[in-house]
Amino acid sequence: MLISTIISEKGGNVVTITEDRSVSDAVRLLAEHGIGAVVVSSDGRRVDGILSERDIVRRLVDDPDTLHRTVGDLMTRDVFTCTRDDVVLKIMVTMSEHRFRHMPVVDASGNLTAIVSIGDVVKCRMSELEEQWRQLQEYMASGR
Repeated sequence: MLISTIISEKGGNVVTITEDRSVSDAVRLLAEHGIGAVVVSSDGRRVDGILSERDIVRRLVDDPDTLHRTVGDLMTRDVFTCTRDDVVLKIMVTMSEHRFRHMPVVDASGNLTAIVSIGDVVKCRMSELEEQWRQLQEYMASGR
């Protein structure tokens, strides 16, 4: 199955923020939209970075002024991205190996089109496995 399958079901809405905004502003966006990460973008199209709840919480441990810092101070700048044509299983492996939970989806020009979470890819993979299991049961019941 392809990433495009996930996008067709969940849509391509992506919440972005600029790196000059405060971490406090980012926290509000995360809470308001019920999301775990926000894409950092100067123009809403280019992926400049990503900031997750995990990034914020880990920084808060050592720096109580974290909420007053800028998004640019905390964001991950080297962001893994994928395209609609990538295979879901490949993306799941990449996310697991590198221990992150959100991956922006970009087009051939590198423009942001969507975002997928580890929950999205696991749900998609589970559906795929359930369908394969159903087909196997039908095959076995047919006595072929």
